[in-house]
Amino acid sequence: MSKSGMKIMVIDDSSTIRRTAELFLSAAGYQVILAEDGFDALGKIAMHNPALIFCDILMPRLDGYQTCALIKKSGKFHSTPVIMLSSKDGLFDRARGTMVGSERYLTKPFTKEDLLKAVEDHVGLAA
Repeated sequence: MSKSGMKIMVIDDSSTIRRTAELFLSAAGYQVILAEDGFDALGKIAMHNPALIFCDILMPRLDGYQTCALIKKSGKFHSTPVIMLSSKDGLFDRARGTMVGSERYLTKPFTKEDLLKAVEDHVGLAA
């Protein structure tokens, strides 16, 4: 799949993080879908069918673990790679992310290189 056709979702309640990720990913040629929280994301996932999802852990209403678990329980989206985003780089957070099915853990603030490397590493899984 070419970059230009690939949709990547970023779920984060921080508009700064969403804007930063959108800038980095758009500049690299990806289509970006933004969601403010898990509820917002679940409706948009079905509409846009993203190839990869970045999901913040600490969000209101549905946190990142719950959101990831719901995505992974879905018949249609269970194989979509989910990369957890967190400002904490803790072993417990990483383990909990793995338990709900996330493929990777990225610490915020991330660099453009971190973000694009994570996409490139997991795009093969989504094809």
